[in-house]
Order: sequence, then C-alpha cells, then structure tokens
Amino acid sequence: MPHNLGVTQQISLATARRFLAIRHLLAPPRTLPATSESVMTVVERLGSLQFDPLDVAGRNHDLVLQARISGYRRGLTDELLYGSRLLFEAYNKALNLLPTSELPHYRITWQDGATGRAGGLVKEHPELAEKVLAAITAEGPKCSSDFEREAAIDWWWGPTSAARAVLDALNVSGRLNLARREGNRRFYDLTERIFPAELLAVQVPERDQRRHKLLSRYRGHGLLGSSGSGEIWPGTGAAPMRAQLRGELLDGGELVAVSVEGMRGDRYVVGGELPILALAEREVAAEASGPAAQYGGAVAGCSFIAPLDPLLWDRGALLPLYGFDYRWEVYTPAAKRRWGYYVLPILFGDRLVGRIEPRIDRTAGVVRLLGLTWEAGFDPIETPGFVPAFAAALNAYIAFGAGEALSPPADPAHRALFTEVATSVPVRQAAHVASPKGRAPRRTPAALPEATT
Repeated sequence: MPHNLGVTQQISLATARRFLAIRHLLAPPRTLPATSESVMTVVERLGSLQFDPLDVAGRNHDLVLQARISGYRRGLTDELLYGSRLLFEAYNKALNLLPTSELPHYRITWQDGATGRAGGLVKEHPELAEKVLAAITAEGPKCSSDFEREAAIDWWWGPTSAARAVLDALNVSGRLNLARREGNRRFYDLTERIFPAELLAVQVPERDQRRHKLLSRYRGHGLLGSSGSGEIWPGTGAAPMRAQLRGELLDGGELVAVSVEGMRGDRYVVGGELPILALAEREVAAEASGPAAQYGGAVAGCSFIAPLDPLLWDRGALLPLYGFDYRWEVYTPAAKRRWGYYVLPILFGDRLVGRIEPRIDRTAGVVRLLGLTWEAGFDPIETPGFVPAFAAALNAYIAFGAGEALSPPADPAHRALFTEVATSVPVRQAAHVASPKGRAPRRTPAALPEATT
C-alpha cells in the first residue's frame, strides 16, 4: 500500500500487532548475536532502555535485551556503560540507558535538574556539596559510603543519608555522572572526566532537545498516540507543548500518523519504520491465502517480556491491541495482587498469551517458576508450534540466569506441558531442589524525580 503522508493510513489490529513484534526485534526473538554491537542495535532502535535495580528475575534492561539477543549476558551492557561509555544513564521517561552519541540532546535533563528539586537540595547543603565535589576531584570516583553518615534528609524515595541525596542531586544536575555500579552501590565522578570535552561542547537548542525527548517515546513504543498514562511523558512538556512538538515531527517526516482499527485517535509510527509496517501488512495479508504464518519472515517464536519493556509502555493500548490486561504489581500489597510480585508477559508470535513468574536462584543454579497462567482460550499444548518455542525461551532464560535447570510450577495443571518441555529443557522437580529461604526481596528504588513514575 502506498504511504501518502497527506492521508492517514488505516491499519488493522492484526497489522499493528505484527508491526510492533517485528520492529521491537521480537519477531523472531533472540536473533541478534551476543555482542556489544547487538546491544547498541537494540538501544538505537528503541531509543532508550529503562533501568530498574530489582534483580529477582534479572534487571529490567537485561530482560529487554535477553528477549532480543541470543546468549545475552549482562556484562555486555555494563562494558558499554562503564568501559567504552557508548551508553550512559540519565533521566528520560524514567532512569534510562541512552546512547552517549545523543547526549547533547539530553542536556536539558541536567538543566531541569539544576533548576528543580535537585538543584534546590544542593543549595540547601552547600558545605556537603563542596566537600563531596572536592573529594571526588582529588581522589576519583566515590559512593555515599565513602562519606561520614549524617542525619537523614527527605529525598525522592524517602528519608536517606545526606551524602547519598547530595550525590544523587549533583548527578541529576549534571555536575557528577555515574562512573560504575557495584551491585546497587553507585560510584560517581566529575562529568567532565566521564565524557569527552568535544561532546560536552556541543550545544543543541532547547526546543530541539525537547522535540528529541518526545521522539524518544515514539521510538521506544513504536505506535503511541497523543495521550496515555502520564508515566510515558515526563520531561516532554505539558500537552499543548507536546502537540506543537509532535506537529513539527510530523511536518519533518520523523513521525507518520496511522489509524488503527478499533482504537481511538491517531497513532504515530517513526518515519523510518514505514518499510517494517509494509512488511507487517504483507505478512498479515498472506495469511489469508493459507500458507503458514510468518513473523518477520520466520515461524512464531516465544519470549518473556520485561515489565518495563517499551512494548508495554502504553498499558491502556494492551487491551484493544492484545486483549491483555497487565499491571506490574511490585508496588501492590501481596493480598491484592492478581498475578504475582514480578511477572513477565509471554509473547508468542505477535500475541500476548500468558504470564510467567520466574526467580533466579543463583545459589542452587536453578530458575524457579513460581507462577504460570494462560490467557482465556489459549491452550499451550494444542497451539501449533508453541511447545518448542516455549522450550527455546526457557532454555535461553536458564542460560541468562546462569542456571543449570528449571524448577517448574507446583500446580499440577502444568504437569502435562512440562512433561513435553522436559524433552528439551533440563527440568528439575521440586523434590530435588532446596526451597528458597526468606520472603520476597525488598525493593530498592532507583532515584526517581517527583515528575517520574
């Protein structure tokens, strides 16, 4: 179908789902090799990866990459962040990993921090701020435990040590940046020692930076509309400003409007991804003539989707697109959870068909499945191609978690499925696995400005 930029293109729900799966590098899944170049390919496609420190099933950005890169290991991204520094951390939608090449377009984030609450906290504690900066200037990267513990002060996530809050405020304001992480300990250095002087010297007009930040949300999801949850839009201005910037992106061909069957309002595709949309249309149309379905030119694959994966950013679109109701229940009291503490949606082909709750038990060398549920009408055994695709996803996840085996759910309703899966997946029954000790781990929040959720 020709794409006339003057006319809004109409697409079906099936085409929208196929397009999203292909452009998210999930159809087929795990086709990229385990290299730093592959990590950069994913980041450049999606624009940014949301960071979250919770690691019971893998950190969020690692889960995003594991679904797209065969044999992914977390050291690949750590090297890009703290070695070659082709990636850096900054606030965008939330705390995100961003391409360092785009840093000049995100300087506005530091400016907002310096004129906002972070800058205010530094002004409230000038002696401590100068002490921290002097120590780092003279001695190199430091973390909060390198400074004497003083009285707690109120900060974004609640009362915390003054040194930790000041370090974070200096980071958000752009005076310090992350040198490395050791677990959840963050070591900071002077920004000018982290990034090349020529990169820091590049000046991008403020409006261009705002427009780039807005474009990053459309790059992330791939089919956002003009509204949706406030969690999608921090740092992009109020709705009238976003409308102006979106108009500029449309005028420049960086975004193209489409209308999706059964969904209210226009949606927007990144201009350079129109060939992917055309491929999705061809694949969906070809299915009507009878041949086996193709997903990005391959048979349907299976992947486990991170809770903050850009595919899931627009929670309100999941019901009309997939008939799938999803909520990340980390913050939900246990008694009120419907699905579980840390649950990953299961993508098969281009449909969300279920939910899996894995835990990585590195001590026992086992991945435990605490929960597994299927959407109404989906039969994992009877659905053609699903069992081998599910087994492949499980094997990839076990390898990602450095495990030797899988401990399946205790629910006997899953026994038949795992009897079939066990022919290609190292399944270890619960009787042979030591029970995990303790309760669900306490969440350690990332530092989040008030405007970011």
